Amino acid sequence: MLPLFFYPLSKYLCGERNILRLEISNKLAANCNFSHVCVNIAHMKPEIAVIGAGAIGGTTAAFMAEAGYSVEIVTKYPELARKIENEGILVTGVKGKHRVKIKAVPHVKDLKGPKDFVFIATKANDLENVARELLPFLHKDSRVVSMQNGICEFTLAEIVGKDRTVGCVVGWGATMVSPGHLEMTSKGHFWIGYINREPDDRLYTIKDLLETVVPVEISTDIIAQLYSKLIINSSITSLGALTGLYLGDMLKKGEIRRLFIKIMDEALEIADAMNLKVPPYEGKLDYYKLVNSKGIFGNILRYIVIRGVGFKYRKLKSSSLQSLERGRPTEIDYLNGFIVRKGKELGIPTPLNEKIVEMIKEIEQGKRPIRPENIEELLPYA
Repeated sequence: MLPLFFYPLSKYLCGERNILRLEISNKLAANCNFSHVCVNIAHMKPEIAVIGAGAIGGTTAAFMAEAGYSVEIVTKYPELARKIENEGILVTGVKGKHRVKIKAVPHVKDLKGPKDFVFIATKANDLENVARELLPFLHKDSRVVSMQNGICEFTLAEIVGKDRTVGCVVGWGATMVSPGHLEMTSKGHFWIGYINREPDDRLYTIKDLLETVVPVEISTDIIAQLYSKLIINSSITSLGALTGLYLGDMLKKGEIRRLFIKIMDEALEIADAMNLKVPPYEGKLDYYKLVNSKGIFGNILRYIVIRGVGFKYRKLKSSSLQSLERGRPTEIDYLNGFIVRKGKELGIPTPLNEKIVEMIKEIEQGKRPIRPENIEELLPYA
């Protein structure tokens, strides 16, 4: 067996979490092949970049850095980069108060050296440009994790390569109180996985990294997991942007509950054509039961479930609505727009989702106000 002095030494060199799961065979242990052990140790502190210092990216970077990992964050704004380096990111909320200083730069081009793992936590609209800017900082075994709403993994894979691309579902909540001050509003999970291939050691390393924030589950069908979140976002986020209402107020209205079900119905038809079996959202919201339940009992089930969601998250304000209020474009092309594009590819009509995309584009262009009455134009499609 290894000498006793090796264990505290390995803990010092590798950090508390032993990021790459050191596996020493009995033969190696018996022979005390320290040269092999030291090579493994040298790779146990990867170089990490987080692109985006908003609610999700900043919180993730802070907890990884606090755990002792080498993290560099891209902030977009020089003054925020200086603040994070000098004062640290402040994270408050459900995991307590944390202030963590992190290496920070304003732009991707300012990153220092190649990165082993990159977490892209920008808006979906920015992913393509960010991915292209990252290419000089990637090596053949780098992994790039997409943390956006919607399904961006196919776009990411086209740029950085399928083998480097990791899908990620963010199943917890955070908000930006002010630049550099983030509030973690709810705990939950991450789900991570490759597109159509089995997990490997590097995916388990990503699991270890992200578990500094919340528990992580590895999915062998990450696109289905992403699609599950896409459906709920296409309902909540998009209708919230059209109406200007908080979720609780929206789901009190029977006509909006009907629209919810129809959005899900069109989305599931696309999923069937894509050979996706969509899991219940967060293991609880079963879209198939909601859509397929018929008669009076089906109506009662839908009423109870959707009103329950509305009550639990009654103060939730659509992220797309917040973008519109700040004069910024939404992520509609990666939510309902994804359903519409896939429908056209597969020859399946998605009239309600198509109308939602059209109306939100009109709001973005200043041609339509945000108001509850917008729902009336959608009712013929429900």
